Amino acid sequence: MTTDTIQHQIDDLRQQLRHHSYLYYVLNDPEISDSEYDRLYRQLEQLEQQYPELITADSPTQRVGAQPLKSFAQIQHRIPMLSLDNVFSEEELQRFYKRVQDRLDSTEPVAFSVEPKLDGLAVSIVYEQGVLVQAATRGDGQTGEDVMQNIRTIQSIPLHLMSDDYPDVLEVRGEVFMPKAGFNELNRRAREKGEKTFVNPRNAAAGSLRQLDPKITAQRPLALYCYGVGIVEGHDLPETHSEILQQLKVWGLPVCKEAGVVAGLQGCLDFFHDILAQRDQLSYDIDGVVYKVDRLSLQKKLGFVARAPRWAIAHKFPAQEEITTILDVEFQVGRTGALTPVARLEPVFVGGVTVSNATLHNMDEVRRKDIYIGDKVIVRRAGDVIPEVARVVTSARSDNAIKKLRKVELPQHCPICGSDVEQAETEAVARCSGGLFCKAQRSEAIKHFASRKAMDIDGLGDKLVEQLVEAGLINTVADLYHLDVAAVAALDRMGDKSAHNLIHAIEDSKQPTLSRFIYALGIREVGETTASSLADVFQSLQALSEADEESLLQVPDVGPVVAQHVVYFFSQPHNREVIQQLLDAGISIKKPPVSATVNEKLKDRVFVITGTLPTMSRDQAKEKLQAAGAKVTGSVSAKTDYVLAGENAGSKLSKAEALGVKVITEAELDELLA
Repeated sequence: MTTDTIQHQIDDLRQQLRHHSYLYYVLNDPEISDSEYDRLYRQLEQLEQQYPELITADSPTQRVGAQPLKSFAQIQHRIPMLSLDNVFSEEELQRFYKRVQDRLDSTEPVAFSVEPKLDGLAVSIVYEQGVLVQAATRGDGQTGEDVMQNIRTIQSIPLHLMSDDYPDVLEVRGEVFMPKAGFNELNRRAREKGEKTFVNPRNAAAGSLRQLDPKITAQRPLALYCYGVGIVEGHDLPETHSEILQQLKVWGLPVCKEAGVVAGLQGCLDFFHDILAQRDQLSYDIDGVVYKVDRLSLQKKLGFVARAPRWAIAHKFPAQEEITTILDVEFQVGRTGALTPVARLEPVFVGGVTVSNATLHNMDEVRRKDIYIGDKVIVRRAGDVIPEVARVVTSARSDNAIKKLRKVELPQHCPICGSDVEQAETEAVARCSGGLFCKAQRSEAIKHFASRKAMDIDGLGDKLVEQLVEAGLINTVADLYHLDVAAVAALDRMGDKSAHNLIHAIEDSKQPTLSRFIYALGIREVGETTASSLADVFQSLQALSEADEESLLQVPDVGPVVAQHVVYFFSQPHNREVIQQLLDAGISIKKPPVSATVNEKLKDRVFVITGTLPTMSRDQAKEKLQAAGAKVTGSVSAKTDYVLAGENAGSKLSKAEALGVKVITEAELDELLA
């Protein structure tokens, strides 16, 4: 092929890639898949490797590749990059609007171009003959840092403008930011590697753009939204700011899709409240909105003050972060027994409300953030999210202040019921072990106790449990067996018939099997299958309650964590008291049936059932196996003897095959049972 032919192919590929980047980053309307884009990119890359003399600076392949810098060069802005003045209330915005009308000598509603105020880093990027040639930070407004090599790594910034009617020189101004999803992923990877995480997306964006090695910047999920222009030569621009933004979009530059045009003061306020309501759902961080008089001729008439235009203002949202002091740390107990450390704060106004409490999540977070009682901390509140302590102000830890700090200690006993607090080594959350007695866990314990696979109390649904607890009729599960018809009938949406039915259902539940009763107790990590295994091995509640971890570990399906939870549960006096109250109330646990037809081939053999069987349910298969003396567990291990597999058997079948466990069908099971 001739050089002209190769050049034509390269130009065509570059044009296609620019077009698809424009659709993806600017219009958010891609025509092709990511894999197809990658295929085109590889074709161009291969051609440029074969013909390096045809590589140009604006090729899509040339975003990364420069050597690390020793420092940033300085760039003088030909037109200063001014800041905006701020307003923080409707009254201040009203005064700004009146000043605009007074200077324009008009009472007509003024049209404003409006857009979210991005929380990022302001930059100036310059194109000459459509090619990106310069990029700089705002700096002090007069002089910025040359970040050209890093700007080139941002996929949403075109290296060459679209269309063919662009200016000879175009300076575009915008905000480099890091979308929330990219920020979260960046911090997740950092935590996995044990590296320092970024505090917020703005810091992450600023730190990423100011890397001396552009290859590092290229790995960061940065984006840009353009909000205006500086120097423009060789082209007439539209007469309004909003039309200029649309023109930038035509040239391939990304513009915030939430930007718009409103009329008058009320239009500005409506936009402010609308964006504030959307704030938490936006894919990027903002800290307010910006209003700019839309018509350029009016902007010129209004002019500037020292470092800011008179025709624009930033309307800031209520602060989402403030500094305060941790006065104390208390522990709340949730409905599932989880203990959450809560910071009691010196009251501070943040996010539009006064905050005096903030969550610390768990003790791992307390340690990771190095939080002490008495610390100065930054509290964050976003939307309706519960306020949290974001980080410690370590600079406030003077020698004198450090002496007054107190360590946050996890309590050994539940602050609600006094039961032991347990925390597995592999878990971040600590929990109260008094599940049957603890007031904080009362509703959840009763709902579980009454559920179909536990005591199976027909008619005792979640809402009725909440009513009984709220009315003070139930304090523990044992109180269910002391309810009377009159008290239940007096509840909302209950009557004599419904009350009688419930009391009968409670009476009918008094003779559970041992496995159901164990499951009903709500011991952590003890599901239906594990409860069945425990019942098979220990044969009585008394034997189970006296078992140590070593004997529990001999049970199929029971590992160190489950064994620890079982021992913890029965070691709590409150739990033992409630169990005794249940027995005193008439609970009579059925003894496991002794089968007269124990199959010696299957006795004590361990089975796992998976998939859909042809003629029976898994429960029916389980009953047949247990009646024959076999044990049925829920997970495959080296101790498993057989896996009974039906249709759509999943990971259990795969694990059995990997471990060399014998896999049988329902027909083969029938042969074993014969």
